[in-house]
Amino acid sequence: MTDEKLFSEFPEIFTEKWEEIINKDLKGADYEKKLVWRTEEGFKVRPYYRAEDLKDLDYLKTMPNEFPYTRGTKTHDNHWDIVQEIEISEPKEANSIAVDALKRGATCIAFNASKISNENDLVTLLNNIDLNVYGVQFNHVKNYLDLMKHFVNYVESHNFDKEKIQGSLNFDPLVYRLKHNNFWKSKEDDMHQAIELLEMNGCMKNFKVINVNGIVLHNAGATIVQELAYTLNLANEYMAYCTDQGLKAEKVASRMQLTLSVGSNYFMEIAKLRAARLLWSTMIEQYKPECDCAYKIHINTVASTWNKTLYDPYVNMLRSTTEGMSAVIGGSDSISLQPFDVAYKESDEFSRRISRNVQVILKEEAFMDRVVDPAAGSYYVENLTNSIAENAWKLFQEVEQQGGALESIENGSIRAAIEESCQKRDINIATRRYILLGTNQYPNINETMLDKIEHIKNDDCEGLKTYRGATAFEKLRLETENYAKNNHRPSVYLLKLGNLAMRQARAGFITNFFGCAGYQIIEPAGFATVEEGVKAVSEANPDLIVVCSSDDEYATLGVEAAKQCKSNFPNTPFIVAGNPTECLDTLTEAGTDDFIHVKVNILESLKKYNQLLLK
Repeated sequence: MTDEKLFSEFPEIFTEKWEEIINKDLKGADYEKKLVWRTEEGFKVRPYYRAEDLKDLDYLKTMPNEFPYTRGTKTHDNHWDIVQEIEISEPKEANSIAVDALKRGATCIAFNASKISNENDLVTLLNNIDLNVYGVQFNHVKNYLDLMKHFVNYVESHNFDKEKIQGSLNFDPLVYRLKHNNFWKSKEDDMHQAIELLEMNGCMKNFKVINVNGIVLHNAGATIVQELAYTLNLANEYMAYCTDQGLKAEKVASRMQLTLSVGSNYFMEIAKLRAARLLWSTMIEQYKPECDCAYKIHINTVASTWNKTLYDPYVNMLRSTTEGMSAVIGGSDSISLQPFDVAYKESDEFSRRISRNVQVILKEEAFMDRVVDPAAGSYYVENLTNSIAENAWKLFQEVEQQGGALESIENGSIRAAIEESCQKRDINIATRRYILLGTNQYPNINETMLDKIEHIKNDDCEGLKTYRGATAFEKLRLETENYAKNNHRPSVYLLKLGNLAMRQARAGFITNFFGCAGYQIIEPAGFATVEEGVKAVSEANPDLIVVCSSDDEYATLGVEAAKQCKSNFPNTPFIVAGNPTECLDTLTEAGTDDFIHVKVNILESLKKYNQLLLK
C-alpha cells in the first residue's frame, strides 16, 4: 500500500472557482432561486457540498457502534429484521400466515393482537414460531399487562432463552392520547403501566415494551423535522416519568423503541434515521446512564401510508422499494414495508409476498446487508444529517421549554403544528409542487378502481388524524367513475392548432390535467385551419373544448377558435391551454371561459369542472 493520493497530479480547485463557473452558467439568474432548495422542514440545501463542509461535524470522527451512534450500532454487517405485518386478528389464521412468511424470508412478525384475551390464544398465535430465532411485535393490544404476563409465561414454559427474545409491544399511551384526545383509562393509570411492563420484562433485554410511534405523526402530515423532534419529546416524557419513579435510566432506555416512518424523500429519509440516533444519544446523555446500552436505540421503520395511492397502485411497489432502501442505508434495525394495495383493501398473500420480497431482494441480490453505514462520508448525506439534527433539536428544545410533550399534547400545540404542515403539503399536491405519480400527474386515464375497493380506512379518531395525500384527488376521480356508471364519461376535446411542438406539449399537459379526474380525452392529430377543427368538434360533441397552440398564435388562431366555438357550441366551455398574458383580454372577449396552465391549482379547478359536468 502507498500513501500517495489518487489524482494528485491534478491541481486543486477551490470553491470560489466552482462558484465563479456556476454564476457564469446562470447568466444573471438568481443563484438562490435556481439552485438552492428550501425544504418543507425550513432549511436550505445547497446544490453541492465539498469536504470543507464536513470539518465541523464532530461525530464523523467516530466509528460505527461508537458514541453518539450516528453511524449505527452495527460493526460486522448491516443486518436488519424483515418485518411482515399481519392485520388478520384471528389467532389460528394469523399463525398460519406468519409461519409461511417466516419460511419465505421474513425474520419478524408484527401481529394484530386485538383478539388475544388469554394464554391459549397466545399459544395458538405463536405455534411453531421459534422465538430464539424470530422476532415478534404485538400491535392493537387491548390489555398490555395481561398480554405481557401471558407472553412471559409462554417464553418460560417453552424454555426459550430470554436474552434471545426480540420484538416489541406497541405500548404508547401518549400517542394514543394525541390521537383520541383522551387516555385509555387515565393519565396516571396509563403511564404507570410503563413501570409495570418494565418490571415484568425481566431479562428479555431485546424485547421492547415502550414503542414511540413517530410513524403516526408522519402519516398525519408531519414534516421530517416535526416527526423526529416530537418523537424525541414523547420518548423524553417516558424517560422522565420512569426515572422519577425510581427506575434507572438504562433500564428504561434499553427497553424502548422508536417506530419512525420512511417515505419517498430518499436522501432525507436516510439522513433522518442517522440524525435520530445522534439526537437520541444527546438526549439520553442528560440522564447519565450507567450502561452504554441506553444510547443504542432500536429503530423500527414502517413505510409511509401518507404517500400510498388508490390509483395506479403498482407504483406503490416502486415507492416501497426506495423506502426500503432508505431505511436500510439509514441503518434501521427492523423494517416493515406496505403492501401495494394498502389504500383500498386488506393485504392478501400476493401483496404481502411482494412487500416482503422487496426486502429479500435488497438482502439476497443487492447485498445491502453487507456494508455498515454505507452513507458514511457522503458530503450530501452528512450535511443533510446535520441539518435535520440541528432543526429537530431546536424544535425539541422549544417543546421542552414549554412543558414537554404531554403539556403540548394537552394544549393542542403539537396537533396544530402537524395539521398546519399537512395543509401545506395538501397545497403542494393540489398545485403539483409535490408529485404523486398516477394521481396528480401522469394518470392512467382508462384505469378504473371503484369496483376494486374493498374498503378505504377512515380515521374517525377525535384527535390527530391519519391521512393520505392522494385522498382529495381520488375522491374526484371516484365521483367521475360513479357518474359514468349510468352516464357518459365527461370528454375533453383537444383542438390542436398551429405550431406543432407547442400544440403537442400543451395537449400533453391538458391530457394529464383532466386525466387526473378520469375524463375521456379526445385527441386528433391537429388541424390546418380553425374551420376544420370546429367541424371535427361538432362531430365529437365533447363536454369541454381546449385549444392547444403557442402563445404567439393564440392572438389569431385562439381568438378565431373561441369565436367559432362559442357561436356553434354556446353551452360548451371553451378553454385555452396556457397563460398568454399579452392577449388574455382579447381571448376572454372572444368567448374563452378559462385558462389552464402550470400555476393553476389543479385540485380546485377539477372540483369546479366536476360540479359543472357531473349533474
